[in-house]
Amino acid sequence: MKKIGLLSDTHGYLDDKIFKYFDDRDEIWHAGDFGTLELAEQLSNFKPLRGVYGNIDGKDIRHVYPEHLRFNCEEVDVWMTHIGGYPDRYSPLVKPEIYTKSPDLFICGHSHILKVIYDKKIHCLHINPGAAGKQGWHKQRTLIRFCISEKKIHTLEVVELIDS
Repeated sequence: MKKIGLLSDTHGYLDDKIFKYFDDRDEIWHAGDFGTLELAEQLSNFKPLRGVYGNIDGKDIRHVYPEHLRFNCEEVDVWMTHIGGYPDRYSPLVKPEIYTKSPDLFICGHSHILKVIYDKKIHCLHINPGAAGKQGWHKQRTLIRFCISEKKIHTLEVVELIDS
């Protein structure tokens, strides 16, 4: 079993509470718009980090993290990208492949809108963790924790990062 901490759209702001919420996680996944390479390094020094670059990320981040990341985790085919869209409204960049080689889990960021949707057409769980940073129009900062074991995604929980 793998315990995953998922976030996106930090835009250079890393709330200290993230370390508390991800302390029991095996890996951290970041769906783009890190904001700074230093932020990515703070996360990767804390736990193993998988990530993709976002549209605001510079060349330094783009040299380390790809635009698309496709991998297997506990027999689950995972595809992570920053700009991916939503079921029935996928981005033109992912649309051809998502309908022909559907993953089990599709993760994206960009919109700053928290969504967890099962796409029945392609039998795929779509997750956008919302935004964990302070820049953007979102009113609530969020991240997601979940587990993957034996080809199952389970124990999913949304965490709201509340300012003290």
